[in-house]
Amino acid sequence: MKYVEQELSGWNNFPKAQCRVTRPERYRQLTPDTNQSQIARGMGRSYGDIAMNELGQVVLTTRLNRILAFDPENGILRAEAGVTLDEIIQTFLPRGWFLPITPGTRYVTLGGCVANDVHGKNHHDIGSFSACVAGLELVSASGEALLCSPKSNPQVFWATVGGLGLTGFITEVTIQLQRVESGYMHVEHHAGDDLDDLIELMAEEVSDYSVAWIDCLAGGNKLGRGIYMKGRHLKEDELSPAHRIHPLSPKLPKDRNFPFNLPRGFLNRYSVKAFNAWYFAREAKKTSFASDYHSYFYPLDSIQHWNRMYGKKGFIQYQCVLPLESSSTGMHELLDELQRQGHASFLAVLKRMGPGNQGPLSFPMEGYTLAVDIPVSGAKAANLVNELNAITLGHDGRVYLAKDALLRPEAFRAMYPGLDDWLSIKQVLDPQWRFESLLSRRLEMNHE
Repeated sequence: MKYVEQELSGWNNFPKAQCRVTRPERYRQLTPDTNQSQIARGMGRSYGDIAMNELGQVVLTTRLNRILAFDPENGILRAEAGVTLDEIIQTFLPRGWFLPITPGTRYVTLGGCVANDVHGKNHHDIGSFSACVAGLELVSASGEALLCSPKSNPQVFWATVGGLGLTGFITEVTIQLQRVESGYMHVEHHAGDDLDDLIELMAEEVSDYSVAWIDCLAGGNKLGRGIYMKGRHLKEDELSPAHRIHPLSPKLPKDRNFPFNLPRGFLNRYSVKAFNAWYFAREAKKTSFASDYHSYFYPLDSIQHWNRMYGKKGFIQYQCVLPLESSSTGMHELLDELQRQGHASFLAVLKRMGPGNQGPLSFPMEGYTLAVDIPVSGAKAANLVNELNAITLGHDGRVYLAKDALLRPEAFRAMYPGLDDWLSIKQVLDPQWRFESLLSRRLEMNHE
């Protein structure tokens, strides 16, 4: 396949790498290259170097986005891996079907959701994306198309789920959609005075979906204060008269555009502290209300190019998960470290997670996960991430590889004890490491 030289980065614009990029029009063009390594790339919405390959080729899958089959009685969808969640919602929500599991953006592909085993606001209830995947097709390094599922070729299935695109090209995915009566949500907000209060709310206020926003700049006895936001799908008879007119086609917020990169230093401790105080006060007043699905699941998607607010150097989105027994202590330590280093972030999210699955490289485990944005500022940002990694590792937690750019190989191996199991499957599928990425080389995944 022909390729062009192009500088790529994740959604966070860090790191950047010069890559050989190709974009096939049909899956028959999607064959493993025996002369150079390859990695698939969808919408480029991951936050690290997972879909970059400086020494090889990057294969864009966005044109490989056909819907292949749909069972209207049971909600089973089979589609090419380049189909986005947005395309699925636009096509099937008007028919009464919605995604059972979704991350915080709809601009990601089915293949990317599988490769990262993404999770949403309901992991505590039904798990990560693999829970709704009935099967997939994988083109391995030999060119063989393998059909796999939790029951057929299960080892290949679980190595591919969360496998970072390194087991081969994911070409087709079959998922189970969930039936809904409307495109609206019932949402409740509860203010938490500190981190312990938020964790208690998340443990007791059970709902289909839940997430908490944290004010990272609130210190002292307000450390970790925030807003717990829980939600569920509204049934048609619960809608207001206006919403009942088009229950499955809600009016969505108008998209806005962030037109340019903000200058360095615009997001500082003082500006973010003022924003966080305003946001906490505003959201605390919203106790119970109806919302369209977009505003609840994808609030940032309404701001095109919102990543520009961090400037040209970009940012790191740090996300870790800590096991249930040490979540409270560990989260306090993480927030204390962010406070100590004067870190300013208005995007900090806490979620409750349920048990993990059989995927050896799948991120979730039962406990709590924290995600926070860290503006890139040279060595300062890297030092902060290293400290956060040490705290996470000290509590037997792990970082989310789809958002990582700085983890060291020894820490990675300690955080993911299933690596050896994954490598045994990789050795069978791709012994010569035809599928490789900047991330896999940084983490020295092919070094025994």
